[in-house]
Amino acid sequence: MARLSAAPIVLNDSEQAALEKLVRRPSTSQQIVLRAKIILRASAGEGHGDIARGLGITKETSRRWRQRWRELDDSELSVSERLEDAARRGAPAKFSIEQLTHLYALACESPDKYERPISHWSARELADELVKQKIVESISARHVARLLDEADLKPHQSGYWLHPPPTPTLKSRSTTSARSTP
Repeated sequence: MARLSAAPIVLNDSEQAALEKLVRRPSTSQQIVLRAKIILRASAGEGHGDIARGLGITKETSRRWRQRWRELDDSELSVSERLEDAARRGAPAKFSIEQLTHLYALACESPDKYERPISHWSARELADELVKQKIVESISARHVARLLDEADLKPHQSGYWLHPPPTPTLKSRSTTSARSTP
């Protein structure tokens, strides 16, 4: 049974120009450039095999992006948005923005305010305090550490060097040296 030829892609002038601009722009990710080249070659009438050989990809990749382009052709998405990765399924976020905000605020506060007998927060202490205040049901110290790292917060360094320690004033040097005295 013979395979059907690849469905043709027809680009309007603005789409053609936008794709060519993406290919030429040095700041465009190589993933997007490759996808733009696939669409440009497909619009020039090349088949999956020719595109695959010319770009060093598989026929399946060529087929996938040609099909994706045709599916999104009627959408309101821009050219660059049509070349982006499709949304993937994954686990929903475990903590809300409000809970994260409470974590960050807590990390910036002094442990003394919460009657903790420590000088600075650790990830373990923050996790315990979040559960104690019923901000979250449960959270591991490691996850707290990751969240703080992503936010570039370092509660173990808070308060340090806010006011540098006083430096002793240097005594002015004498203008006469030991050699110059008789």
